[in-house]
Amino acid sequence: MAEWLRSVKSLGMSVCPETDSAWVQELRELAAQHSSVRILPLDVENSASIQEAFVSVKDQLAGSGLNLLINNAGKAVSLSFHTESEESMHQLYHIHVVGSLKMSQTFLPLLKKAAQMGPQDSLSCNRAAVINISSTAGSFTELLGWKFGPSLSYRCSKAALNMLTWCQGLLLKEEGILCIAIHPGWVQTDMGNYRNFLAPIKKEDSVQGMLKVFSTLSEKNAGYFFDWEGKELCW
Repeated sequence: MAEWLRSVKSLGMSVCPETDSAWVQELRELAAQHSSVRILPLDVENSASIQEAFVSVKDQLAGSGLNLLINNAGKAVSLSFHTESEESMHQLYHIHVVGSLKMSQTFLPLLKKAAQMGPQDSLSCNRAAVINISSTAGSFTELLGWKFGPSLSYRCSKAALNMLTWCQGLLLKEEGILCIAIHPGWVQTDMGNYRNFLAPIKKEDSVQGMLKVFSTLSEKNAGYFFDWEGKELCW
């Protein structure tokens, strides 16, 4: 499952499973073009894998802190109410909620170091921040994509991730670390496209929009839920 990390030295780090999928190849090509990009294997369902990634990132930072951790691991399972399984509910909760929690806990020492080294007057992504990639599919008011199916395991786990973000926002700001959830939009990815349906948002537009939102975040936004265009969302 993928996570994206950026250090105080603007050292881009992408972590991914060791497979030969097309997007992994794209990452390798990107790393070949840019010497600051590092690719690391990481499975957020595996505590040992998370710890190994932490050690690798810590070594790369060489004493510096980690400014930004984006928890982006995700999976969707399309089942009806009658066929939804215990296994898929457990797995998606583990990926979206437990995985995000474990990542934040494990990388906390590096985030705290960045917070201590950065400007002390406010919270921001330039100082230290955790961004949880969520979805309005887990919003009680939005229910994105309901006409395509209930996707209970996805919706319930994303709703739980939103609560985790709210709690982290309250707790981590005392450590100088900002935490928010963001909905990237319905993006044209392998997961976002559905059968013959093409998702409405291009990856490039989503990423550029989110980066713009990140640059505007401050302490008053701790624990909040936004979309990729900066709109505050309802839980």
